[in-house]
Parts: sequence; C-alpha cells; structure tokens
Amino acid sequence: INSISPAFRSYSSRTVRSPRMGNMRVFADIPASAVKSLRDKTGVGMMQCKKALAESDGDLAKAEEYLRNKGIAGAQKKAGRVAAEGAVVSYIHAGSRLGVLLEVNCETDFVARGDAFKELAESFAMQVAANPDVEYVNVDDADPAFVAKETEVIKNMEDLKTKPENIRDQITAGRVAKLVKEKALLEQAYIMDPTKTVNQAVVEAVSKLGENIKIRRFQKFVLGEGVEKKVGDLAKEVEEQTAAMKAEAEKKKEEEPKVEAKVEEKNDDKPKVAVSPKMVKELRDKTGAGMMDCKKALAASNNNLQEAEDFLRKKGIAGAAKKAGRTAAEGLVVEYIHPGSRMGVLLELNCETDFVARGEKFTELANNLAMQVAANPDVEYVSVEEIDPEVREREFQIEMGREDLASKPENIRSQIVQGRVDKIFNERALLEQDYIMDPSIKVGQVIKEAVATIGENIVVRRFMKFKLGEGIEKKEENFAEEVAAQMGS
Repeated sequence: INSISPAFRSYSSRTVRSPRMGNMRVFADIPASAVKSLRDKTGVGMMQCKKALAESDGDLAKAEEYLRNKGIAGAQKKAGRVAAEGAVVSYIHAGSRLGVLLEVNCETDFVARGDAFKELAESFAMQVAANPDVEYVNVDDADPAFVAKETEVIKNMEDLKTKPENIRDQITAGRVAKLVKEKALLEQAYIMDPTKTVNQAVVEAVSKLGENIKIRRFQKFVLGEGVEKKVGDLAKEVEEQTAAMKAEAEKKKEEEPKVEAKVEEKNDDKPKVAVSPKMVKELRDKTGAGMMDCKKALAASNNNLQEAEDFLRKKGIAGAAKKAGRTAAEGLVVEYIHPGSRMGVLLELNCETDFVARGEKFTELANNLAMQVAANPDVEYVSVEEIDPEVREREFQIEMGREDLASKPENIRSQIVQGRVDKIFNERALLEQDYIMDPSIKVGQVIKEAVATIGENIVVRRFMKFKLGEGIEKKEENFAEEVAAQMGS
C-alpha cells in the first residue's frame, strides 16, 4: 500500500469490456506526476508507463516490475537485429597500471551519441577492470580447449570417485559451467547494481533505449604482467660497479699527462670557446640532457645550437644501446580514444622504475605513442622482429609469383622480392613509422633519444586497436518493403 502513488488514492478504478481488447483495467484519470515518476525511474515511454500503472493498480513497484518483464520480452525481439554502430571506450585505473579498451555496439549513431549509452559503455569498461578473472564476453566465447582440459581434470578428482557413476557427468558439467561463467563478463554481478548481472543490465538497456545492444569485445592490459623481473644480488652489483669505476679512474689517470701535453700544444693555435649559461639552458630545455653534457656539446660545436643538438643525439644513441638490455617492467598503460569514439587504442610503455614512469616526459611519450598507433591504420606490430617467420615466407612466395618479375634476371629476383617484403612489413611495424610529432625521425629513433634523455631502458611492449564495427556485416534493407511488411503484420 505504501508504494501506491498518493495521487491514485483519490481516483476510482473500474473494469470495462471492449469488443476488441476484452477485459482491461483502466483509471478515470492517471495523474501526470505518477507517470513522470515511473518514467524517471525506468526511462520507458509515457504510454507504456501509463499502461503499467493502470495494470498495477497504481503500485509503482509492481508497475516497475511489469515494465521490466515486458522490457525483457521486447529486448529478446531486438537481439537478432544488426548492431554495427556504438562506441569504443576505455578505462584506465588510478596509477595507470591497469587499462581496458572495450567496444559496445547499438543499431544507430543517434543512440550511440546519447548520454545513457555512453554511461553504460563506460560502466562496462570499468566492470572488466573490476573483475580480474574475466577473459571473454559470454560463455559461448570460452576456448573449447580450455573447457575440454578442465572437464578432464574435474573428472579425475578424488571426490568424484565416491559418487554414483550415473551422476558424475552431471557434477562435472556443473563444475565446468561454473568455471566458464567466472570468466564471462555477462555473468558477473553488475558493479552499478550488484542485484543484477551484466547481462541483465544489457537487456534492460535494450528495453530502455529501444535498440539491440551488444558488448562485442574488450582488451585488458595489466602493467608488467608476464615480464620476468631480474632479481639481482645488490651487494655483488655494487661491488662490481665500484671495481669498474676504480679501473676507469686508473685509466683516466694514466691518460691525463698525454691529454695535457696535447692541450698545451693546441692552446696556442685554437682559443677556448666561451659558453654562455643562457645557451646551456636553451639546449637543456630542448634536449633534456644534463648541464655539463650541454656545455661540452656547445663547446665542441662552437656554440651552434643545431650542431650541439646533433652532437648530443649521437652520444645519446650510444648510451641508449647500452641500456637496451636492462629489464623494463614498470611504466604506464595509456589510452587514446579518437573524437567520436569510433576508434580507440590501448598501449603499454615500459621503463625501469616507477619514479621515471610518473615523470611528465615519460607520460607525454606514452600518450603520443598511443596517438601514433591510431594515426597509422596499417600498424599491427611493435617491431619487425615480432612478425612470424611463416607470415614472412608466405608474403615472400606471393611476391615471387608476381608477373612483373618474370622478365627480371633470375639472380636478382630474390633481392627485389626481399626489398618488397621488407617494405610491406616496415609499414606494419610501429617503430618504423614517421613520428607524428616530428616526421623527420622514426618512432624507433624517438625511443632511443628518450632512453638517452631519461636514463632508463624504455620499451613499447604492446598495443591494441579497435575500430568500431570492423568485421560486422551490415544488413542492407529496403525501407519501403520493411514498412509494408510491418503494416501487413
């Protein structure tokens, strides 16, 4: 009784008989305030709310339940319709150590641009982050090999041997189904309302928004997962470094007299270059190199800023090569969502320490690289070394069979084909692309310069790119025929 809208208590109800519609409960006058209250709570259309309140004798809770039941029926009808529009969204957890990229589809761009759909999609991305065991969207996506393996393991468990043989298969199937559900996103308790599953949230959204909605796919990156961190003996490492420094100091001591003699000889011929603090600061701001390195570069380049920058770049690359073998398991997981949410990128960039990962320069580099992936539609790999040899060989054979090679001398065909294949795969490797912030250098070169500037090994570990609706076959329909069919039904 308490849930019945007070406005209804002043109105009498009656049952009427209609020759077309049979018995139907109606109200003399349904207050607009009650309809609005139900609409605000459910998001359902005005006439549907009015009908639900009439059928529920003004009980708001029952009316809501009525609409939910009807909504589920409506959602099931919409489930077969093609959903190729929607949004690609992301969620980056605080600290940028966990990131999610997710695609949710609907039928029209109009719905995709609505706040309700956007909020729903973003909540699903957050849901993936909140459930560490989730690996796929629904139970049908489970790897058959995983299901077969788990079935075999459970079948041979000790506790099943004591069970009657005729129910062992049922128990096994139930346990396997539980494991599969734990990894399926749609089976999880919805973070925005734990009383329902994610699947129920989707079904209710279908009813509310009036279009088929599907969570199509997602990708989750956890920073450093799978990277084997080097566990070293700190005392031994310090001892080795101290010994190396001692040896270096002894070597320098031996060379000093020779250097001094050479300097004295040259002093009369070449005057010492005076370097101003202002120029040192300008070069530091431009390159991020240390003060003494900048001073040395300017002196060696006769105060020419461009030559000094080139000098540091060459020295930096040499330093970067030494750092390339060091383990990089810290860093950031970053995202880039292109305006319109029709394309998104998730990228993991690694460095050696959390201190560097939190720095402005490293963060800027990571964000630029995510944007770089979005800007290069053909990019599939981080580097050419990642490409499967079988894929390379297949491409090589395709190129070898091209007609334009038939007229070429046999001894140079392989060279021509190798050049073509290298070009094809260089176009697909991120590190081989022209850097969007400075097209005069490659992405790989930018990484090396960042290693020199920041002083740690930096590695682009992986990335994932989603393009909205790619691979979905859109249904082409004759609108006039569709209207005619609906009128006929």
